[in-house]
Amino acid sequence: MIAAAFLYPWDVVGDPDAARRVADLGVRRVTLASAYHSTRALTPRHPGRRIVTARHSAVLYPPDADRWRGRELRPYAQSWTAGADPFAEAAEALAAAGLDVYTWVVLAHNSRLGEEHPATSVRNAYGDRYPWAPCVARPEVRTYLVDLAAEAATRPGASGTDLESCGWYGLAHLHAHDKIGGVGLDGAGQYLMSLCFCDVCAAGYSGHGADPEELRAATVRALRPYWSGGEAAGAADRAGEWAEVRELLGPDLAEAVRAWRDAAADTLQRECVAAVRAAAGADRPGFRVMLHADPAPHRCGANAGVVPAGVLAHADGVVLPCTGPDAAREAVLRPFAGHGAPDRTLAANFTVVSGMGGSPGSLAADAAHAASLGADELRLYHAGLASDADLAAVRTALTRLG
Repeated sequence: MIAAAFLYPWDVVGDPDAARRVADLGVRRVTLASAYHSTRALTPRHPGRRIVTARHSAVLYPPDADRWRGRELRPYAQSWTAGADPFAEAAEALAAAGLDVYTWVVLAHNSRLGEEHPATSVRNAYGDRYPWAPCVARPEVRTYLVDLAAEAATRPGASGTDLESCGWYGLAHLHAHDKIGGVGLDGAGQYLMSLCFCDVCAAGYSGHGADPEELRAATVRALRPYWSGGEAAGAADRAGEWAEVRELLGPDLAEAVRAWRDAAADTLQRECVAAVRAAAGADRPGFRVMLHADPAPHRCGANAGVVPAGVLAHADGVVLPCTGPDAAREAVLRPFAGHGAPDRTLAANFTVVSGMGGSPGSLAADAAHAASLGADELRLYHAGLASDADLAAVRTALTRLG
């Protein structure tokens, strides 16, 4: 079972021991960020620093000036990692240590884009905009994301890519000094607060037979009990979440919304995969395109909701969130069983940072359970953020797994 560790270029650049240290874990691949959102990250072993503050979403390589010249939406350059091309420098060091390199590309998650171009953002039923969440139904956003995927995924030296946030983003977002936890939102509430009512989505709902103002009113009405402090229903599984949405909105409105949003996400995913393959070209025929995904199409976020049979018809595989108890892994892996060609990959993604909710000590057992459910690769989040003790546990687990 191939194991791949996530890394940022700044984990490697300026640390001559980083690549060897990662290779010694027993991983065969690194998924290295080439386009990423804003973050504050720990670098516990770097010889020159302990904290990196990426102030805004950016590409971690020099973007192609010809590709982006004259365009309103374009990727932002980074300034917090030394060197003209930190991705390339890190990728070369990792390859020299015998590691395969995939790119790690974050797409529809970009707060600076939304701040500077407000019309591109998801707008909820109350009229509030989510600057971190580009509306993936908007033509200008889709064009930008497809071209970003093609450029950021196919960096020199990469043999594949993991595309994150390739679909709808919504309310859920790790935000500085967050103050929205005072009212509990279950899965249905999160979905309703993530619906977009921009002009493009309003037209889309109309095209599927739903009056957008009627939908807006129904959404506000369905959310009202949450704000009064009533107990959220808290459906235990993905099917239960969608059943609750249907009950809250009514089946006709719910299915019209779903038809519009599912189509927008699916076509974006197909366009991104096709653009990446075209950019990889004939000189990299084995270039693999993976999508971070969730098997419930209504789910939003980094692991974008997909239809399992549909996504495996065009992507080379999916990266699925598998941290947690056995039931959590079963819920994300079982829906993909039997779908896709034999060469399609199911990668089980495990958080291995104890301080971020991971369980590196149970990684061997958890990975074996994932394999029994059809997983054939591992993703380990995140070798740069983990403590020495966490990495030692990862090394032991990978040795046991062989």
